[in-house]
Amino acid sequence: MNNQQFQTPIEYLKGVGLQRAEVLKKELQIFNFGDLLKHFPYKYIDRTRFYKIKDVQPDMPYVQVLARITHKEIIGEKHTKRLVAQAKDDTGIIELVWFQGIKWVEKTLIPGKVYVIFGRPGFFNNKAQMAHPEMELYSAAAIKQKGNLTLQPAYNSTKKLEQFTLDSKGLSKLIAGLLEQHAKDIHENLPTYIINRFKLAGRAESYRNIHFPNDANQLKEATYRLKFEELFLLQLKLLKSKLQRVQKFKGNIFESVGTCFNEFYHHKLPFALTGAQKRVLKEIRLDTQRGVQMNRLLQGDVGSGKTVVALMSMLIAIDNGFQTCIMAPTEILANQHYQTIKDLVGDGFIEVALLTGSVPNKARKVIHEKLEDGSLNILIGTHALIEDKVQYKNLGLVVIDEQHRFGVEQRAKLWRKNIVPPHILVMTATPIPRTLAMTLYGDLDVSVIDELPVGRIPIQTLHFYEAQRLRVFGFMKQEIAKGRQIYVVYPLIKESETLDLKNLMDGTEVMGREFPLPQYRISIVHGKLKPAEKAFEMERFIKGETQIMVATTVIEVGVNVPNASVMIIENAERFGLSQLHQLRGRVGRGAEQSFCILMSNHKLSSDGRIRLNTMVKTNNGFEIAEIDMQLRGPGNIEGTQQSGVLDLKVADLTTDQEILQQARNCVIEIFDKDPQLALPENQILNRAFQTKNAGLSWDKIS
Repeated sequence: MNNQQFQTPIEYLKGVGLQRAEVLKKELQIFNFGDLLKHFPYKYIDRTRFYKIKDVQPDMPYVQVLARITHKEIIGEKHTKRLVAQAKDDTGIIELVWFQGIKWVEKTLIPGKVYVIFGRPGFFNNKAQMAHPEMELYSAAAIKQKGNLTLQPAYNSTKKLEQFTLDSKGLSKLIAGLLEQHAKDIHENLPTYIINRFKLAGRAESYRNIHFPNDANQLKEATYRLKFEELFLLQLKLLKSKLQRVQKFKGNIFESVGTCFNEFYHHKLPFALTGAQKRVLKEIRLDTQRGVQMNRLLQGDVGSGKTVVALMSMLIAIDNGFQTCIMAPTEILANQHYQTIKDLVGDGFIEVALLTGSVPNKARKVIHEKLEDGSLNILIGTHALIEDKVQYKNLGLVVIDEQHRFGVEQRAKLWRKNIVPPHILVMTATPIPRTLAMTLYGDLDVSVIDELPVGRIPIQTLHFYEAQRLRVFGFMKQEIAKGRQIYVVYPLIKESETLDLKNLMDGTEVMGREFPLPQYRISIVHGKLKPAEKAFEMERFIKGETQIMVATTVIEVGVNVPNASVMIIENAERFGLSQLHQLRGRVGRGAEQSFCILMSNHKLSSDGRIRLNTMVKTNNGFEIAEIDMQLRGPGNIEGTQQSGVLDLKVADLTTDQEILQQARNCVIEIFDKDPQLALPENQILNRAFQTKNAGLSWDKIS
């Protein structure tokens, strides 16, 4: 696309002007010609089909009929004035009504002539009716010639836009005008060899045909071309930045596996590693020997043993004379990592410290000193780790937990904590579908822990309705009698926070009656509590002083109580799939059989039913993530909203996995042969990176 032309502010397009431009910017984020061109139709209406009047039904969104005007008249006075006409075919009569533009329409309607009538049908007194239909005089030649009437584009619009006659038809008119003026400025941006290899349609013709296709085949070719282009350029950017980083940032080499690692592996590790954990450790080991900065994403379900893999990777760094750190998004999670690692390594083995906002200044000072003299091996904390006054002697490996909660700038600060940037290991317990991982984390190498530790019994998930609550209470009492503990979780969704809190309080009251003191003790935790109160209640539960914890989703991340074997989720239909899966992962941490009970109303939406059935059917986080993506769309999956990467205009990660894979493989091949994009045939791609601020707004690339 010609850079200048398509960056032209939208107000300069013929037929727009300042007022319409304002509303296009506000309602659809259309700021320039390029944005309008990328406002693609969301569906197409088939104009090849004609209905008989007797077959017209009230639930049809649009119909097209061929009928002869038999009568027309203007009825009513001033405000109630309307034009009414009747049209007839060999099966019946349809009434046509206009409330606006009456004089103009009345002049164009000729009784006795046959018209192509198109619009949304309605019924009034059991008679078919159409308000403000599109009318066109019928002639075989005109129908044949007007090929672009066959599939008519339908565009998303809003009530506000409609006030400025920018409904679907108005937008269509603007886009047609834009294409007429500037189709010649849409230049090719893919090399000829790629166009030939994937049999892609030309770029300009694809833009024309995605908006105004003559037939289904043209539309299919145009859509494929533009989807491929969008995903290809996205992968080109991600993999190029990965390549540049590899070339720019040399990495520390961890030459040997030494005493710390071996001592821990042979004498301290309380369980055998799974095959998946060993495989991931091998991948990390190879990364840290190549002299290139590692950037690896470690995916694994809750409880799959990611922390042990991270710890053992840190021990390799320590064996090679480096310091390490773990950055977690919350104090609770940082505390938990600290506890877990302290329990695993024991006392006097290596120096581990915790740095969060609540660490007193005196203790902070000691931590800072030990960091600077190199005697502190592992520092665990929140974003306090990236404050300027935190200086390391030789930081070699950074582990980031739940990366999507940290901004890019925060991560970059950690890179600058050492002359040679430290190796980066990103961990996430949110299973990410493959296509999403390739897009969101396309510049990282991905490792997956896809098996649970030996002896871990899969959690049994059951779905109960409100009417079965007494059975659930009975089951809870049985489990408490066995010495187990129970979570009861209520949703906390911002829009209905007061209602949610009321539910929690009502629920707690019922619990108090059903599980009375002194036999039973209950902890209550919710977002309105002060941090100290929250910590106190959690502590009581962790120590086993209370048997039931009633909470909002504040417990989703970071509570590890091996003795808690039952998770009850109230109003489970109000949670997203990945949230339900995360909550379920809070139990099943001990050797006993654990249970997750989903409570819901009888009335469930079809999506709600699918979510709950999925939870009952599978414990596999990746399977759950795929279904979640199909239900919600990739842009709504946790952490993707702010990524900026997923601003896809035409491609869809849920349905276009094959195109994404083809595009990515093609980019990998190109960089294998021509990492600098220096070959003549790749100059067209190289221009993408020479263009200032190329970003992901690819119409900035000619």
